[in-house]
Amino acid sequence: MADGEENLPRDAKIVKTLLKSMGVDDYEPRVVHQFLELWYRYVVDVLTDSQVYAEHAGKTAIDSDDVKLAIQSKVNFSFSQPPPREVLLELARNRNKIPLPKSILGPGIVLPPEEDTLISPNYQLAIPIKQAGQAIEETEDEEMADPNPKPAQEPKTQVPLNASQQVSFSLGAKRPRGSI
Repeated sequence: MADGEENLPRDAKIVKTLLKSMGVDDYEPRVVHQFLELWYRYVVDVLTDSQVYAEHAGKTAIDSDDVKLAIQSKVNFSFSQPPPREVLLELARNRNKIPLPKSILGPGIVLPPEEDTLISPNYQLAIPIKQAGQAIEETEDEEMADPNPKPAQEPKTQVPLNASQQVSFSLGAKRPRGSI
């Protein structure tokens, strides 16, 4: 034994021996402590259940039958075995007899409505609308610079001050060619 193993409690030495017998040679030292904690917790649970069974039977002390019953109940409720293969196959046959419902929409993936997807417009721009006087001045400046005058524009309606226009864009929408 190594120098540190002489000071270990008997239970820790047993855990180390069990690990070695199972072929586990490389492990962290806290693994032994974790197994000891699990072991102690399991023993306390079994003995507590045994005491309850003994009191229910009207006994003053716990005997081996109470401990066996506590262990059996622990095994039944903690560790469940899967059903036999034949039972699973029979369940699968019965379930597969029922045909799947026919799809109404046809082949492909059914997607949620467009307003619920991430490709719907997810932001808005507030574009300030210029006052009517400013728009006319800019138009006159452009007409003076342009030698080919454009036909007269319709008169603009008066827009209240500080008005803005809400515009939203769909991220997935394609623009026609030639547009900006």
